[in-house]
Formats: sequence, C-alpha cells, structure tokens
Amino acid sequence: MNTAKAEQLDYSYQGYVENPIQQETPIIEGYFYKESTVKDMAIRKVNKSLCGLLMMAVFTAFVSYYFVMCNELTLNTLNRQIISLNDENAELQNNLDRLKSFNNVDTKMMQFNILQKADKVIEVPAVQTADTIDTKRISSAPFKWAIGY
Repeated sequence: MNTAKAEQLDYSYQGYVENPIQQETPIIEGYFYKESTVKDMAIRKVNKSLCGLLMMAVFTAFVSYYFVMCNELTLNTLNRQIISLNDENAELQNNLDRLKSFNNVDTKMMQFNILQKADKVIEVPAVQTADTIDTKRISSAPFKWAIGY
C-alpha cells in the first residue's frame, strides 16, 4: 500500500517551475485599493466636478423655489385685499348713486320744506301781439364771376 501512494505522488509532481502552486482561496481576505490608471483618475475627477455642479444647481433650485413661494403668498394676500377693496368701492358707489338720485333729493327737499308750493294761482289774460313774419327774401349783392383764381 505504501508503494502505491509513493508512485502516485511521483506522477503528480512535475516541478515548481513548470507547475506553480495555485490556491483556491486567498491567504489574506479584505478590500484592497486597486491601482488606477490615468484615464480612470481623470474620469473620476470629471464625475466629482459634475456631481458638485449638480448639487449646486439643486440647491439653487430649492432657494429660488422658496423665494417664488414667498412672493406668491404675498401676491395672494394682495389679491385678496384688492378684491375686498373693489367690493367695498362698488358698495360705496351704489350708496352714492342712491344718494344722488332725483327721487331721494326731492324727498329730502320736501322733508325739509325748502321749496314751498304756491298758495294762490294768479290767472293773467293773454296779450295780443302783432308778430309779423316777413317772407321776403333778403337779396344779397349779385355774384360776380371771376376767371382764374
């Protein structure tokens, strides 16, 4: 039995140079930084700078959105105030029109008795007048024709 194992070992061993040792599992385990080429480093720098620009654009968008919302709230409050003032102005205009109306003025005049009605009516006979209407045409100077200007 021992001889069979020895023969088997002799056939499998061919030398270190021709058949190097290959391990299935690494001796040291863990994450090790792999050496990068110049192209990879340039791509990484471009990506980082683009990422930074994108972050600044997003931040600027948030800040501008905040200011737009604040301005919109201010405009909404001003719009509500304008609408209420317009309604109040329309109501005041209606009151002014009612106060200026003829019937209201007449009622107030009668109420304060500023205009008094006549107590007595005087009748006067008609006077004969000699109004004559001239139907004659008033002649004007004869028209003189002119040649040229």
